[in-house]
Amino acid sequence: MRPLLLTLATSCLFAAATIAADAPSQTVLLSPPQPDGPVVVRVGFQLLDINSIDEQTESFEFSGVLTVQWVDERQAFDPAFEGVSEKFYQGNFQFNEISPSWYPEISLLNVAGMFEKGEPLFRVRPDGTCTLVSSVNASAKTLLKLRHYPFDRHALRIVFGIPGYTDSELLVEPLPLPESSPGEIHLPQWSLLDVRTTPASILPTNPGSNQPTSTLLIELDVKRNPMFVLRLVVGPLFLVVVLSWSVFWMDRASVGDRMSVSFVGLLTAVAYQIILGDILPHIAYLTPVNVFVNLSFILMCASIVVNLIVGELNRSGRGAKADRLDNRCKVAFPVVYLLLIVMMSVAFSLRF
Repeated sequence: MRPLLLTLATSCLFAAATIAADAPSQTVLLSPPQPDGPVVVRVGFQLLDINSIDEQTESFEFSGVLTVQWVDERQAFDPAFEGVSEKFYQGNFQFNEISPSWYPEISLLNVAGMFEKGEPLFRVRPDGTCTLVSSVNASAKTLLKLRHYPFDRHALRIVFGIPGYTDSELLVEPLPLPESSPGEIHLPQWSLLDVRTTPASILPTNPGSNQPTSTLLIELDVKRNPMFVLRLVVGPLFLVVVLSWSVFWMDRASVGDRMSVSFVGLLTAVAYQIILGDILPHIAYLTPVNVFVNLSFILMCASIVVNLIVGELNRSGRGAKADRLDNRCKVAFPVVYLLLIVMMSVAFSLRF
């Protein structure tokens, strides 16, 4: 019994000594490398898809592959001794349990609620070059300027960074990766034109420091395909306005029929305003399609006023004057409508 207790006590003392001896080493490994100057972390992102763009919340969902690379000489090893030319740690279990060393935790700084990373792949080369690869599915907040809707174009921003470090401690640089062709990414109503990756700095994220934080800015240049709004709103409403001018060819005595045609067109314009209210976010400024619907609404209101004037002239025995007013409106309404549309287009293109 006594030899067994003695053996157990010796094992416990040996384990305690081993833990105590390893503690400083683990503490060092859990801290960033200490090179001359900031730790350089190279970040690359390969876009796989843009899942959706939400104008209401000014956010978009995307997916891709995030690659982070840095050099930590403490991870260097002898390939002949280890028997491998490169170490691999795949999956959360291996990465968390077998490789407890320091690594840069990349965050999406403009996250809009969702930021999911897939199973990581951690690779270490003999010289200590570390590469961490993981898939990303996230939602990012961005600024959408809809003044040219539905002919708008936006730069969707993705900001990757490591909060808590200043740019004098940790510097983020772009890592060249094979870029996805814009034609390979398809999103309803949108076309991806270009992907730009540049280093950037933001306000300090380290408490007590006034130095900025180094980040990686990725801008996705997207352009809306206006055909959806043109065929849903602009085209049909334009035809309704043109058909509402048929009242100028109707008998001047049938005021009731003329008013019925005008009010049908007016109610149609109101219905399209409701449709736009569901499509567009509740923005304070006007867009080209808003102005177009309002112009159509005003022109149809003007036709109702003309109907009332023609009816009054006919009742007072001035039929010839009523006919002249109808004939002038046959030309004036189309010309004014087209001029207003052209002026609106020029004003939006010059001002914004």
